[in-house]
This record gives sequence, structure tokens and C-alpha cells, in this order.
Amino acid sequence: MDLKRKLARLSGVGPGGKPGVAAPAPPAPEPVPAAPVAPAPEAPKPQDPRIAALRKMLGDYAERQGATQARRRTTVPLPPGPLPAEPRTTPHGLVHVAERVLAPDHHHGSAPVAGACEVEAPLVASLALDPRLAGVDFRRVLYLDTETTGLAGGTGTVPFLVGLAWFEDRSLRVHQLFLRRLGEEAPMLRVLAERMAESSCLVTFNGKSFDWPLLRTRFVLNRVPVPAELPHLDLLHCSRRVFKHRGSGTRLVHLEEQILGHRRVDDVDGSLIPDLYFRFLRGGSSSALTPVLEHNANDLLLLAALLGELVRRFRTTRAEEEDPRDLLGFAGVAMRAGDPARAQSFARAAAKGGGMVGVAALTLAAQLSRRAGDPKEAVALLQQALTSARGTQAAPLHLALTKLYEHALKDPARALHHARLTTTAESPEEQRHRITRLERKADRKGREPVLALGEPPPRAGL
Repeated sequence: MDLKRKLARLSGVGPGGKPGVAAPAPPAPEPVPAAPVAPAPEAPKPQDPRIAALRKMLGDYAERQGATQARRRTTVPLPPGPLPAEPRTTPHGLVHVAERVLAPDHHHGSAPVAGACEVEAPLVASLALDPRLAGVDFRRVLYLDTETTGLAGGTGTVPFLVGLAWFEDRSLRVHQLFLRRLGEEAPMLRVLAERMAESSCLVTFNGKSFDWPLLRTRFVLNRVPVPAELPHLDLLHCSRRVFKHRGSGTRLVHLEEQILGHRRVDDVDGSLIPDLYFRFLRGGSSSALTPVLEHNANDLLLLAALLGELVRRFRTTRAEEEDPRDLLGFAGVAMRAGDPARAQSFARAAAKGGGMVGVAALTLAAQLSRRAGDPKEAVALLQQALTSARGTQAAPLHLALTKLYEHALKDPARALHHARLTTTAESPEEQRHRITRLERKADRKGREPVLALGEPPPRAGL
């Protein structure tokens, strides 16, 4: 039941705005004359809260629809022009293609696009936390990004533009396959399958969750053999792990501006792309799709530039020049990838940034020192972090110090001191249990006899 019908049922008004037909009332008895009495004021009927909630939902929906229509009206129709993709005859049928080749010195923002040719597969495998990528030849990878008729996925969503890019002697070839009419996907999909067969790996942004599952579905629906799956590097996952401390999200355009320093001019809003394609199918201007192909080409350039930049920063030996937030992200990735030396280097460099990031970096460095078998260094790092901790940041540090003193350094008295300061880091019951145990340990240790150096311990019975 839609919102309007539900509101009508609750308020007793029909869907068309007319009151519902009520059953006829019985005839009223003949009135008896009586002295006029002033009518009592009628108490206001309480409004059903569900009606108010539904009215608010309808208002919000109308406001969103109005905003969407306003955005669409601001799209200035371009003058009629040729389709920005040329027809090519292939062994599989007619395919519309837009293609360009970028020189080896081309930059996307501050990053050279050809830097993606120089990445080391083991470093990429560590960044992606995927050991299968360690043997990939990244000079033969295929960059892939699609533009579709919607973002919901499913069998009704069609990728009308499949953007591909690959390197040829350090020059990047951008090859975009365009669907001129719905129902003509098979030739385009067969060309994609041929290109995948010549590639060593797929590189996408959210392609594991969206682009590749969608394309795989289109292969099946069009009865085209699904190509063998390639190793898949999804840069969305790498970016989330590295740049999560920035707090600004990991949308592709945000990374493009903040990491690569590239700001797009007159870029088409991604939410408008399906509408532009449907307008084209209904006989609209072919040239209105030029911004869509340009948007897709920029996404492909960004994939190559971002991959090269991520690996360059992960490889660097001059970590002090980087953003402390990113250094902390790289430290966490290196630790998870089993590279403690690299993780320690990034963590100590991030600690120099101070603030909350510095505290988190020192905590991570202490954890690495503890794993390396150096609890005294871990304690020193945690004590340093305590000097900068604010508010609830201190309690987890005291808890870590408690565990180090109790289990690694066998100093229950100091462990007890920190255990009394862990209030927000553990439940009251856990804290009481810990304090009780440490009090017993400290009491036993305080009653142990102190032996003179060089003297044997007393024998039993003497």
C-alpha cells in the first residue's frame, strides 16, 4: 500500500481526496422543545500520530523529488552532434568504440599515470591483503569501470558503457565500448572477454561488489560464455584501509581531489548519467553523452594514477613528508600484511604528528614492540602516548600497561596502579576482578623474602 492510500485510510478520506461513503444513519426522533442551552465547546479530537508521521514522509518524499527534478532541469541540453563513439566491425558484430592513447608523461593531478607500470606486485599484495596478487604482472592489468542504467543492480540494470584501459609501452590506451541500443550487448561482451583473456588482472573501484557481478550477469543473460575470472584488485578496499583516518569518506572524487590534487571541471553528476542515456535512447542529442564518456575516461585515469600513488607512498623511505593520518593507515595495513618493520617505521613517523593520531600511532608501535619481544620499549611508548591522551583515550592505554606489567614484566604493584584507571576500557565487573587478582599478587610478592645476591636459597626444613 502506498503512502497516499495509507494516509487516506487512517484519516477516513478516499484516495482521490473524497470522503468515504458511510452507512446511512437511522432517522432521528422528532425533537422535543426545550429551553435553549448554550452548546458546550467541542473537545478537539486527538490526531492519530500515524497520520502526522505519514504526512511528514509524504512531504519529505515530495521535497526529494523536487530536488531531483531541479537537478535534471539544470542539465543544459547540448546542441545536436555526432555520437562520441565510432562504429567498428568486429568478428562478433558491430561495436561502437571511443578510443584515445595517453603519452607516458601524462599526469592525473600530481600523479603520473604511468606510475602504475612501476608497481611491485608484492607491495600491491600487501596493500590489498591478498597474497594471490604477489605474482601478477602489473604491466598487463586491465582497468575497468562501467556506466549503467542504474545503481540498484539486478537483471534490469544494463552497463551501456564499459570503459577499459591498459598500458602499451607505458602509454595508456583508453578503450570505451558503448551500447548504441538495448539488446545489442553480445558483441560488446565478446570484445570484453577477448581483452580479459589477454590481461593478467582486473583493477576496479568497488568492482568486486558492483561492476564485475553486474557484467557476469549480463554474460549469462546474453548467453555469452563467462570469461575465466582474473585476479581482482579493488582499490576501494585499499583506500578504505589507508585513508580511513581522514574522516572524509572514500568516494572516488574525494580521493581524486585530496590524494591526487585533481579537481574535475564541468564533470557530469553520476546520478544524472542514467537519465542522459535514456534521453539519448528516446531520440535525444548524441552529443549529450560526451560528458558521460569523459567522466568514465577520467575514472579510468584515476584508477591507474591512484594505484601508482598508493604503492609509491607504501614504498617510500621518507615517510615524514606524508600526512600523519595516512601514515597511520599504512602502518595498520603493513601490520596486517605481516611486515612489522615497515609498520613500525610508519607508526613512529605518524606519532610525530601528535594529537589523537599520534596517540593511536604510539599505541600501534607499542603493540608491535610487544610482539617483537620488547615489553620495556612497549611500556615506554605507551607512557609517551599517555602524555598526549585526552579524555577516554587514556583508559585503553592504562589497560595495555596493566597487562604488560602483570604478564610481561611481572610487576603487579605497577599493574595494580594502572588497573585502577581502566574504568571506561572494561566493564566494572572485569575491572573489579582484575584489581582483586592484582592485589593478591602484589601482597604475595611483598611478603617474599629478599635474597642476597650470590647466596643460595634456604633449603626446606632449615
